[in-house]
Amino acid sequence: MGIRAYDIYGTSELAGPMFTECEERDGIHVGSDIMHVEILDPETEEVLENGEKGELVVTLLKKEAFPMVRFKIKDITSVIEDTCACGRTSPRISRITGRSDDMLIVRGINVFPSQIEYTLMKIPEVGNQYMIEVTREGALDHMKIMAELKPEMFRDKVTDMMRLKTRIEVELKKHLEIAAVVELKAPGELPRFEGKAKRVIDKRVM
Repeated sequence: MGIRAYDIYGTSELAGPMFTECEERDGIHVGSDIMHVEILDPETEEVLENGEKGELVVTLLKKEAFPMVRFKIKDITSVIEDTCACGRTSPRISRITGRSDDMLIVRGINVFPSQIEYTLMKIPEVGNQYMIEVTREGALDHMKIMAELKPEMFRDKVTDMMRLKTRIEVELKKHLEIAAVVELKAPGELPRFEGKAKRVIDKRVM
């Protein structure tokens, strides 16, 4: 029969898992009798409309001793208000797509390294090492993604590598809604870091 996986969401500040998907797996249900959720624009802190992606803010309605009012979690999601196919009428949040403190703004588009990683990891030829470089020429931002290939996938044939490069660029644009140049790297070519890997190099003069 296989195994069905469900998203369960929570934080230590919220006392652990408090949101979960139902059998429909169409958004993570929020217990609206014990909490109120809002979505804010990470830059302006303006409250966004339902369906718009932004930073999740939670107010707990029944927590004692440690009250939480408009607690900014920094995870990026959106609120779904329509009735779920399971019959529940409580709000839902969409799957988390990134963190507001990791967000890059490239040509006016919000880009999250986690989105890039998710897309790259779905491509069988790509290994687990990548870096993102953002530069600015005049008033225009440019994003380059350097991705290492798995040892068994690296080829000397230029046409094979060009086809793979194009395929990755198409996938990234589909998920990011912005074009990025992909530079394929041989296994072991990208730098390694002790502790947390440095994935983003922002060379723009802010």
